[in-house]
Amino acid sequence: MAEAHQAVAFQFTVTPEGIDLQLSHQALTEIYLSGVRSWKKKIIRLKNSVITGVYPASPSSWLFVVIAILATMYTRSDPSMGLIAKIQEHLPVSPDWCQALVSAVLFSTMLWLLLIFTMRLCLKQLLSYHRWMFEQHGKMSNTTKVWVYLESVRPLMDDTEYERMNNLAAEFESSLGNRLQWYLKLKALWAANYVSDWWEEYVYLRGRSPLMVNSNYYGMDFLYVTPTPIQAARAGNSIYAFFLYRRKLNKEEIKPVSLATIPCCSYQFERMFDTCRIPGALTDSVQHWQDSDYIAVYHRGRYFRLRVYQAGRLLCPREIEFQIQRILDDPAPPSKGEANLGALTAGDRIPWAKARTKYFSSGVNKRSLDCIEKAAFFVTLDDDEQGMMGDDPAASLDCYAKSLLHGKCYDRWFDKSFSVVYFKNGKNGINAEHSWADAPVLSHLWEYTLATDCFQLGYNAEGHCKGEVDSSLPRPQKLNWEIPPECEEQISQSLAVAQALADDVDFHVFAFRDFGKGKVKRCRVSPDAFIQIALQLAYFRSRRTFCLTYESSMTRLFREGRTETVRSCSNESSAFVRALEGGEVRLRLFRAASEKHQNLYRMAMTGAGIDRHLFCLYVVSKYLGVESLFLKEVLAEPWRLSTSQTPIQQMELFDMVNHPEYVSCGGGFGPVADDGYGVSYSILGENVINFHISCKHSCPDTDAHKFGALIRKALHDLMQLLSPNHKEPNKTEESRPEVKKDL
Repeated sequence: MAEAHQAVAFQFTVTPEGIDLQLSHQALTEIYLSGVRSWKKKIIRLKNSVITGVYPASPSSWLFVVIAILATMYTRSDPSMGLIAKIQEHLPVSPDWCQALVSAVLFSTMLWLLLIFTMRLCLKQLLSYHRWMFEQHGKMSNTTKVWVYLESVRPLMDDTEYERMNNLAAEFESSLGNRLQWYLKLKALWAANYVSDWWEEYVYLRGRSPLMVNSNYYGMDFLYVTPTPIQAARAGNSIYAFFLYRRKLNKEEIKPVSLATIPCCSYQFERMFDTCRIPGALTDSVQHWQDSDYIAVYHRGRYFRLRVYQAGRLLCPREIEFQIQRILDDPAPPSKGEANLGALTAGDRIPWAKARTKYFSSGVNKRSLDCIEKAAFFVTLDDDEQGMMGDDPAASLDCYAKSLLHGKCYDRWFDKSFSVVYFKNGKNGINAEHSWADAPVLSHLWEYTLATDCFQLGYNAEGHCKGEVDSSLPRPQKLNWEIPPECEEQISQSLAVAQALADDVDFHVFAFRDFGKGKVKRCRVSPDAFIQIALQLAYFRSRRTFCLTYESSMTRLFREGRTETVRSCSNESSAFVRALEGGEVRLRLFRAASEKHQNLYRMAMTGAGIDRHLFCLYVVSKYLGVESLFLKEVLAEPWRLSTSQTPIQQMELFDMVNHPEYVSCGGGFGPVADDGYGVSYSILGENVINFHISCKHSCPDTDAHKFGALIRKALHDLMQLLSPNHKEPNKTEESRPEVKKDL
């Protein structure tokens, strides 16, 4: 209980001799340093608020405008056309020279603000220009979007089904569609983004099924390199790197990701740290707190609070390693009911919401739960060894992926914005909750952490973190719980649900090294289009049919933008696949399919996608209490092939040419449909493409390993088609330059 006593700044006792006052100098010092640190943050944020508030001008430009106006007045010219004199007449100050000076400053300030407003308006119009992605571009009407939707489902329907859907679309367009569109236009005038808030609420927060597998996703460590085999040391360096990143984020020093020199919206970064998803009976909520000075750590069924700040300073990596090792060496057993507590976050949301209200809303349980939920992030110290190892590296990668996706179903806190897992052999990984942001945002943090860990911080010859240890550091605080038998029963039920879901997941991870982006681009084809057409070919060979395909595209060119859907299964791609499988070698059809995909991707990025708009029309219809059979069928269609590309080298913190072994294996997610596949891929350098494939054992028509083999064959078949022995296309058939992707 030493830590508890140190937390008391002063104590007093009333005695017959008077009041005996005892001051704790250490506690008072901590309070003072904590206050200094807090005020430093406030000053930095105030400074940043001023700088961003006057952007694209600068505070110093105000002084320039004032001096320029005063200089013109000195030359007896009046740039204000009489406004300065008008202002001077209404100023209750004297003498006259003071009135003239104040009125000139006021006019200069108004002129400065007008210039800022004008520059912002021009910049907004400039950044809204997206024609650089297109030969033709314009705003799409409801009619055009409905037509694009019908075109996207044509390969999936026979003539009768397509005619029926066509009639539903025509009826919707001529009746309810225009009314719903009017409400969306009204919202667009009022809200910063007419999609994002509804997308977060209805797609993520109102989901009642488990987050684990269904929503959360993961990211892997370096594929071929483990910087140190010491678990505590790896945790020490990377935890320190996480807090360095948070410091940069708080100071607004993180450079925005740009697309062809155009900055992308960075609002998703705001809730990266100190954030947790809170379960509710009807809908969850995302809670974000001020900067926490600690992390929550799980090890062998116990939960700890580990402070990473001491006397107002961030602990060095060696000190964090020392504290992590203390947790690893702590022999204390879990409290009654504590070992499987995390399963509540892995099961269905409604039982967890009820249990949280009933058993964790007061007393010691509330204090301990608050400690986890308000932590900067969550850490799991795993006793397993993971990574590419052993006699069967491929199987070990599959196991590694499943461990990061769901673990043992009770050793992760799936509600936290992200949880970092450190394995016994020094490997690590990350699991992220999806509602607060999309994968590229977390990938940005993950790239920074991995690069800082290896290339800036490093390790000593024994594999430990560098630096010295302050032996007076207080021990990590073990959290206490009082779990009644009824709550233990609910924990067991949630664990059973989560375990059944985890056991059903079939995963296959592999690195395709036969060729990569370099060879594909030399064939004048977009690597992403090449891979997406290969996925269409692989799926058709596995099921002899096509399916609705989801590819995630970012919309962060717009304020508060998140994602849009690229419907990769098109008339052009299906025509090419059918021709190829029919024995015809049609390079022209492949080029048409590739160009179509690139165009669809550009449309999605520039706000001309269809799925988010149709989703918002559906939400409006529900608010109005009206039914649309067309919208209902659109949103009910299953995405049997859900795909995304994991972005890499967003920050370029090290040279992959000189350090080719330092490549991450990327990340992945669970299958979206029970009878479909989830496919994540990352294009690494010029010669490697990593794939993460998921499906469910319970579906007899899916097999992750067989689908992986079909993808390999499809990639080779497409490259053979594009090889030099085939006739090269003329200039009009060449693909436009590739658009950089985002998840």
